[in-house]
Amino acid sequence: MKSSFTNALINQFKSALCTLAHCINSCPETEWNESHDDYPFSQVVFHTLFYTDFYLHRDESSFKDQAFHRENSEFFRDYEELQEKIPVNLYERGHCEEYLKFCIEKCEATLRADDPETLLGPSGFSFKQFSRAELYVYVIRHIQHHAAQLGLRLQRISGHEMPWISSGWKMLN
Repeated sequence: MKSSFTNALINQFKSALCTLAHCINSCPETEWNESHDDYPFSQVVFHTLFYTDFYLHRDESSFKDQAFHRENSEFFRDYEELQEKIPVNLYERGHCEEYLKFCIEKCEATLRADDPETLLGPSGFSFKQFSRAELYVYVIRHIQHHAAQLGLRLQRISGHEMPWISSGWKMLN
């Protein structure tokens, strides 16, 4: 049972992240840092990946100490996402693509390490009063929410609707 549930979660996480990847890959360079009465495209992408990474971590305490964060400290800068202020940083597409790959790998490793006890246990974040399993569903919804925003923005620019992306899609090449 654990394996089936874990595989289902991983498939849905990857599908959501693949939807975000489609948005990243489809965004014209001229639009990457443009805002249209909302946050620039690159900020929305970074925000989505940042909180995917954050909530896939077991808790807040060692989040900034991950090797990927130490090796890419200029990318994370001052961790403005964790501050109560309007974000101002812009992000290079290549760095966001690397971060996406990191999140995909982290998703698989994190979910495979879970067992029924951790899935039914607390989320690991005092301000999210639900189980770890519900936290994962929450994160998938968060990814889809922002991917839909970006997809609509791209549709307005290109005239092409974003495709439905299922678990059968291959990730980034």
